[in-house]
Amino acid sequence: MSFSASEEEEALAERKMRFLFALRSKGVTDTRVLTAMERVDRGNFIKGLFADRTYEDMPLPIACGQTISQPSVVGLMTQALNLQPRDTVLEVGTGSGYQAAILAQLARRVYTVDRHRRLVREANEVFLRLSLSNITAFVADGSFGLPDQGPFDKILVTAAAEDPPGPLLAQLKIGGIMVVPVGQSDAVQTLIKVTRLEKGFDYEELRPVRFVPLLEGLGLD
Repeated sequence: MSFSASEEEEALAERKMRFLFALRSKGVTDTRVLTAMERVDRGNFIKGLFADRTYEDMPLPIACGQTISQPSVVGLMTQALNLQPRDTVLEVGTGSGYQAAILAQLARRVYTVDRHRRLVREANEVFLRLSLSNITAFVADGSFGLPDQGPFDKILVTAAAEDPPGPLLAQLKIGGIMVVPVGQSDAVQTLIKVTRLEKGFDYEELRPVRFVPLLEGLGLD
């Protein structure tokens, strides 16, 4: 059975509408975040066998044994950062580049790092194709952050650490926010919002999550 162009467009529009409804039903209520997620097509970051599951609210495998997070988690993490138009953001764990593309809609400058050279190369190709000129991607050990580019207004970590990494906390501006999954196993993790105060840090638990572990060193690819 073949579909006309208008039928395909209608089907795509309906899938996107369900996609946004699913985000709202999971607690993504910030209008700016929803607009950013409507603007950035997740399909640009998913290849091969799983392309037909682009608009489902589920994590999907990508290269190098990594995953692209489920959209509702991307939305909730972005929402927790309370991004402002002039913010400079560090993302640890570029992965497919989808999260960085969302951040780029809401912040002035996004620095993103990944330990896998292949992921950074492929993400950069998508950023170039989408004209996302305010993203800079590096191959680096994200657990140490990017001290030469900091301090940052916001930091987003898309891999789970046992504790919020000290080098990243040190690169957060006073009043800045870091969102990071924390947990010692891949079965029990909690998303934490850390706010840097004049003296010390404030920690808020947001929700249970499941992420790949934050590993030191560079990938072998």
